[in-house]
Amino acid sequence: MEEARLAFAQDSPPLAIIAAAKIACVSLTIDPSLASGSAPTLHLSSGDFIHGINTILRYIARAATVPSFYGQDAIQAAHVDQWLEYAPVILSGSEFEAACSFLDGFLASRTFLVGYSLSIADILVWSNIAGTGQRWESLRRSKKYQNLIRWFNSIAVDYLALDEVVAAYVGKRGIGKSPAPSLQEKVQDWKVNTSGPEIDLPGAKVGEVCVRFAPEPSGYLHIGHAKAGLLNKYFAERYKGHLIARFDDTNPSKESNEFVENILEDIDTMGIKYDTVTYTSDYFPKLMEMAESLIKQGKAYVDNTPKQQMKDERMAGTESKCRNNTVEENLSLWREMVNGTEIGMQCYVRGKLDMQDPNKTLRDPVYYRCNTDRHHRVGSKYKVYPTYDFACPFVDALEGVTHALRSSEYHDRNAQYHRILQDMGLRRVEIYEFSRLNLVYTLLSKRKLLWFVENKKVDDWTDPRFPTIQGILRRGLKIEALVQFILEQGASKNLNLMEWDKLWTINKKIIDPVCARHTAVLKDQRVLLTLTNGPQEQFVRILPRHKKYEGAGNKATTFTSRIWLEYADASIMSTGQEVTLMDWGNTIIKEIKTENGIITQLVGELHLEGSVKLTKLKLTWLPDIEDLVSLSLVEFDYLITKKKLEKQDDFVKYLNPCTRRETSALGDPNMRNLKQGEIIQLERKGYYRCDVPFIRPSKPIVLFAIPDGRQQPRAN
Repeated sequence: MEEARLAFAQDSPPLAIIAAAKIACVSLTIDPSLASGSAPTLHLSSGDFIHGINTILRYIARAATVPSFYGQDAIQAAHVDQWLEYAPVILSGSEFEAACSFLDGFLASRTFLVGYSLSIADILVWSNIAGTGQRWESLRRSKKYQNLIRWFNSIAVDYLALDEVVAAYVGKRGIGKSPAPSLQEKVQDWKVNTSGPEIDLPGAKVGEVCVRFAPEPSGYLHIGHAKAGLLNKYFAERYKGHLIARFDDTNPSKESNEFVENILEDIDTMGIKYDTVTYTSDYFPKLMEMAESLIKQGKAYVDNTPKQQMKDERMAGTESKCRNNTVEENLSLWREMVNGTEIGMQCYVRGKLDMQDPNKTLRDPVYYRCNTDRHHRVGSKYKVYPTYDFACPFVDALEGVTHALRSSEYHDRNAQYHRILQDMGLRRVEIYEFSRLNLVYTLLSKRKLLWFVENKKVDDWTDPRFPTIQGILRRGLKIEALVQFILEQGASKNLNLMEWDKLWTINKKIIDPVCARHTAVLKDQRVLLTLTNGPQEQFVRILPRHKKYEGAGNKATTFTSRIWLEYADASIMSTGQEVTLMDWGNTIIKEIKTENGIITQLVGELHLEGSVKLTKLKLTWLPDIEDLVSLSLVEFDYLITKKKLEKQDDFVKYLNPCTRRETSALGDPNMRNLKQGEIIQLERKGYYRCDVPFIRPSKPIVLFAIPDGRQQPRAN
C-alpha cells in the first residue's frame, strides 16, 4: 500500500481506521486538521484521495496482507459490508445498550463477527465500542454482557495495538457519537450467516430442501460424524428446509438403546435442530414388501452360496448358480429366511444388477440377510434385516429427502444407490459428497473403537483419549471450537489428513479470554522459600481470577513468610539474584541450601520496591499453609503410534503403550470451588478441565490437561 496521510477532525478521530492501519502495518501520517464534523479523508502519494470511514476501511482491508481481512470470499465480504453499515449503532446514544445486547447474543457461539478470523468488521465494531470510553467501561464492570465482553477482551489481548490507539485518542467520556439508523429496524432485516461454508446444493430450492443425518446406533458419535451432522444442519438452515435425524438401525448385533440415547445427546450438544426423529426400523414392513416385490419382478433373487464364495465370485464377476432361479424358487427361499429356518439362515437376497460392471458395487449387492439377535426396538419380531445399501435409498425416498449428504468414501456406491432407486420405481434423490474427516494418530472406525472399550484400553466411550464428541469435550474442547473447525473445512471433496493442533488452537482462542487463573506446584518437585522479612502473620488479599475478564470472579490469596516454589525454578537461581513473585513483588535470593547436590531450601528477602520489569524470572508460588488442595494433573497421548494407518495395517500392532500420565500437585485453596467441567489455566503450566471436583481432603481434584495447539500432546 502506498504512503498515505489521514486527515480528520480533531474532536472525532476515526479510531477504526487508525487501528486497522496499525494491525495491517500500514504507515499513516496523522493530520487532525479538518473542521469539526468533517468526514476523514485518506490522501495518497499518487494524488488520489479516499473519503469517508467505510470507504477508507475497505481500501485498507483490500490492500492489507492480513489474511481474510475483508472476508474469505465474496459472501463473507458482503457480511463485512453489513457490519460497516450497521456498526454506528454502537454510538447512537440511547441505542447503545440495545446494540450491546444484540451483539452479546450474536457472539454467543462465535469468536469473530465474520467467518473464523479477524476482519475489518471486528476492528470497526471494537473501535466504536471502545470509543464510548467510560460508558463501555461501566458496562464491562457490570458483567452484564458476558459474550460481548469475552469477544472484546479477546481482540484486545491478541491485538495490543488496539489498546494503544484507545489510550492515545479516547478520553474518559469517549470521543462522541455518530448518527445511526434505529437498531431494531436494522436487526429485523439482518440475515447474516457467518457460521458455515458458502456452497450450493445441486438443484436446491429455498423452502423445499430436505436432508437427513442418519448415524447407525452402534457406538457414540465421533468427530467424523460431527462433520456430517453440522453440514446437514448448515444446508437445512441455509435453504430454510427440513432436517431429519434418522437412526439406521438395521444390524441388531451391534446396536443398543444406550447408543441411541447418547447420539441424541450429542446431536443436541452440537446445536443440531432437527424436525423429527425416525428409525429405519419404522419401515421394516415396507422394506420387506419392497424386497418381495423385486423378487417377483425378477429384479432380485435369493442366493444360498457360502459367504466367502459369494465374495470371490463378485470380485471375479462370476454369476451365482442361483441367479437364474425361478421366481417361485426365490419366494420359497425368501419365506425360509423370513422364518429364520436353518435353510433360510444360509441365504441372502441379492439385487440382480450387473455382474460384469467395472464398478463392483453393482455386481448383485446383498439386500437382505438373516439375523436372530434381538433388536433394541422391535425385539425378536424379525429374523431378516435389510442392508444399509438397500434400506438407505428406500427410506430417503419415502421420507422426502431431496439431497443425501455422503462422505466421498461412498463414491463408488453412488451408482448403486441410484440404480436401486430406479429398480424400486422411486423418485431420484440427489447425492452430495464431502470428504471424510481424517485426523493424525486417530481411529474413527466404530468397530475399532469398540475394541478399545471391550479390551479395557479406555474407560468407556467418553474417555478423553477417544475422538468421540463426548470424549473430546471431556478432554476440554469447547463445542464452539469443534463447530468452527468443522465448518471451516466446508463440504470440500479433497481428502486431507488433518492435524489436531489446528482444532486445539481454535479452542485456546475461545477459552483463554475467559478461563480463571490458578496456581499449582508439583508435589514431589517443590522447594520451600523462607522470606526473612516476610509477614510475621499471614494475611489475605482478594485478587481477580483473570486480570482481563471480570466475569471470572475473584480469589483469596494468602501471603506468608514461607512459600513453595517449583524445583525447576529453584534449580536455575543463584545467590544474590532478584526474582519476581507473581502477584506480590520482587525478592532477592540470599541463600541456597543443598544436600548431596539437591536443593533443599531457599532463603530470600523481599524487595517490593524492586522493578518487576528488570527481573528474568517471574515465579508462581503457593503459601505454606494447611489449606492447599491435592491435585492430580492428567496428560493424555494418542492411542496409536502411527500417524496414518493404511487399509492393510493391523491397528493392534500400533498401540501406544503409554497414553495416560498422572502427576501429583498442590493447588491454591480456591480450587475447592471448581465445578466439574470448569476450565482453568494453571499459571505457567497450561489449560486444564476439572473432571473430578473437590470432594474431601484425602481425594485429589482431577484436572485433565488441554492441548493448546503449540505442541503434540504426547505423554510418554
